[in-house]
Amino acid sequence: MSHTNGSIRAIFYALGANLGIALAKAFAAWYTRSGAMLAEAIHSFADSANQLLLLVGLRRAKRPVTEDHPLGYGKAIYFWSFIVALMLFSMGGVFSIYEGVHKLMHPEMPASPWVAVSVLVISVLLELGSLRGAMNEVNKVRGRRSLFSWFRTSRQSELIVVLSEDIAALLGLLLALAAVLATAFTGNPLFDALGTIAIGAVLVLVAVAVGIEVKGLLIGESADPETVSALRSFLTAQPEIAQVYSLITLQLGLQLMVSAKVKMNDMDTAVRLIDDINRVETALKKNFPQVRWIFFEPDICD
Repeated sequence: MSHTNGSIRAIFYALGANLGIALAKAFAAWYTRSGAMLAEAIHSFADSANQLLLLVGLRRAKRPVTEDHPLGYGKAIYFWSFIVALMLFSMGGVFSIYEGVHKLMHPEMPASPWVAVSVLVISVLLELGSLRGAMNEVNKVRGRRSLFSWFRTSRQSELIVVLSEDIAALLGLLLALAAVLATAFTGNPLFDALGTIAIGAVLVLVAVAVGIEVKGLLIGESADPETVSALRSFLTAQPEIAQVYSLITLQLGLQLMVSAKVKMNDMDTAVRLIDDINRVETALKKNFPQVRWIFFEPDICD
C-alpha cells in the first residue's frame, strides 16, 4: 500500500500545482494575446484533467475480484494512464502546434509581455516544486537504477505519467519564457509562434514515449527485472525446493501474479508435498507483499 500512497501523493502534488498554474496562464494568455501562453494554459488544464483521470484509475484498480475478473482490476490504472497519454498528445501537443501554425499565418504582437513573463517565472517555480515531489516518490522505488532505466522498466504507470508530465511542463514553460522574452526584445511575433510550435512538439514527443511504455503494461508485462531476479533467488534458496524450472510473473497494477514450476526436495507423500508448497507460498507472500496470486506446480523434469 506504500506504493499506492506514494503515487497518490505525487498526483496531488502535480494536481495542485497545475490548477494554480493553469488559471494564471489563462489570465496571462487572455491579457497578452500570446499564443505561447495560450498553449501553456491549455497544457496545464489538460494536465489537471489527466491527474484526475489517474486518481480515477487508482481507485478503480482497487475494486475486489469478481467471477468475470478473477485476477482483479489492477490493470485499470494502465488503461487510464494510456488515456492520459492520448490526451497529452491531442489536447496538449497537437493543439499547441495548430495554434503555433495559426500564429505564423496571422502574426500578432502579444500585449504586455512582461505580465506573461511574471506568470511564467512563478509557474516555473511551482512546477519545480511539483517535479521535486514526483522525484521524491520515484527515488523511493527506483533503487540504484538510472532515471532512464527506471522509466523503461518501471511498472508503476501512474508515476511514469506524472513524472513525464512534470518534465514536459517544465520544458514547455522554459520554451514559452524564451519565446515571450524574444518577442518582447525583438518586437517580432515570429518567436511567439515558433515557441508555441516547440511546446507542442515537446508534448507530442513525451506523449508518444509515455504511450509506448504504458502500451506494454496494458498488453501484459512481467514484473520488473530486479523483482523477477529477487523472486527466483528467493525460491531457489528455499530448503523445500530442489530446482526452479520456470518462473512466470504478470504485473497487475500494484499487484503481482507468480507462476512457478519447480522440483521439490521431498515428494514422497502428497500431504508432505502440499505442506511444503504452502510454506513456500506463505514465505513468498511475506517477503514480497505485492504478490497476490501464486500458481505453484511441482514437477520432475530430469
